[in-house]
Amino acid sequence: MKVFLQRYAGIVLGVLCGFDRLVFKGKLRQLYSPNGMNCYLSANHVLRKEFKTHAKAVTEQVLQASLLEHAKQLGRFRYLNSSQLSKEEAAREIAGEHQVKEGLVCVLQCVEPCWTFDLKSKEHRLTVEGQMGKCSQLYHYYLHRQLGWIHVRLQTWFPFEMQVYINGREWLARQMDAAGLSYQRSDNKFLWVSDWLRAQALLDEQLQTNWPALLDGLQQQVHPLHPGHLGRLPLAYNWTVFASEWASDAAFRSRADLEALYRRWVRHAFLNYDSVQVLRFLGQSGRLQSNGMAAVESNVERFYEGMRLKHWVNKNSLKLYDHLNVLRSETTINQPAGFKVYRVKENDPEGEKAWRVLRRNVADLHRRAQVSQAANERYLEALAGAAEVRTVKELAASLVRRVAEPGKSGRMMRGLNPLEATDAALLTAISDPKWMVNGIRNRDLAAVLYATATTDASEQRKRSARVTRLIRLLRAHGLLQKVSKTHRYQMRAEARTTILGLLAAHGADAEKLLAA
Repeated sequence: MKVFLQRYAGIVLGVLCGFDRLVFKGKLRQLYSPNGMNCYLSANHVLRKEFKTHAKAVTEQVLQASLLEHAKQLGRFRYLNSSQLSKEEAAREIAGEHQVKEGLVCVLQCVEPCWTFDLKSKEHRLTVEGQMGKCSQLYHYYLHRQLGWIHVRLQTWFPFEMQVYINGREWLARQMDAAGLSYQRSDNKFLWVSDWLRAQALLDEQLQTNWPALLDGLQQQVHPLHPGHLGRLPLAYNWTVFASEWASDAAFRSRADLEALYRRWVRHAFLNYDSVQVLRFLGQSGRLQSNGMAAVESNVERFYEGMRLKHWVNKNSLKLYDHLNVLRSETTINQPAGFKVYRVKENDPEGEKAWRVLRRNVADLHRRAQVSQAANERYLEALAGAAEVRTVKELAASLVRRVAEPGKSGRMMRGLNPLEATDAALLTAISDPKWMVNGIRNRDLAAVLYATATTDASEQRKRSARVTRLIRLLRAHGLLQKVSKTHRYQMRAEARTTILGLLAAHGADAEKLLAA
């Protein structure tokens, strides 16, 4: 957030970066294998033909142990006759009726689609196979002492899958209450905090959580019969991250300060960020093939709390929206395979580390946080240059003059002319967001500036030498900086605003300028 704050420090009260929504899934992995349930039945000496009778009996035990009767005694049980009904609204209604301050709020029961098992006849033999079906699901809502408002869903038929919903901002509110920090909150946004740095430190502590221990504790509350109901095959739950939302919030001094900028940001992003740029924001740093499978969609919608701009890429998304005086950039990861983590192979803990696919496992949750924050920062950095209020004359003043090259030589370098085709093409080339991830090299810039490739060695050297001189020129004007110990260059953060503003002037319609 440094680049963004350098620009808007005067009107931003503070920032908070951390998880918003986290959805975990707990599975008994061994039961999902082709012969998993058959192994379970064999271990417990259950005949295949008795599977349904056995499963119903186990389901009844799970229901009785899962606080169902306790919730009924408290008057906090409700059966929902449609899976389309909002469980959240029902739970909030019950919490209000019973004035629940902490602990169990309610238990909701509903029949929903799920992955389950049924008896099949295969080659004149009975077997148990997995398939999509429906079964009763229990939703346990809590006002948890540490986590705040959460819910845990338990499937009451084999394989007893669990789902845990946690909100990081709800959790943070509990942390700030315990630390004695004052704050103003609306929904899951913090409009004002008495100590922003302390609040961010508390949010960072969430990443130090022992997730398996925390989730196992919630499982014991909701599903205390586990693993006893599995008999001779006691299995532990394997916890994965089904979905994550990482939000970077900037609280502005007032709603008016944010409104003056927000519409311009949304318009600029929607009209100018194409598929390649969105992919670059999300860290897709490899060469993008023309026949690639990454479909990018963008839309703008208005909700009661504000306007939202959203970009979708392979079930993942990057969003920008406002709520009162809070600007939020948010990365949602539902399909982690598009990201990488530096780790060993899962089945070789002593092996060599390499960049491998980001897993759903909670072990890679730190990396989720890193790639999500990086995506938010790239997006906000690009937007920071879209609301420039200085005149074109002021932006161009330092570039059109001759400057001395840094270093011992002190050689005088020519000025740049952003309205001239050659210099405009140069500035356009280095401002492409795809270089924000890994930086730009001599060969990359040459490939952009020269429309046709060449295999002639002499011509290649000539082009490389010219690009070297152009890079020296750009560095002398403070537009590029060298990445240490590499042959790559990055655009300086403060230069992005200048270049985008000058390029906008270069392509402006003269009639509209005169009318304005």
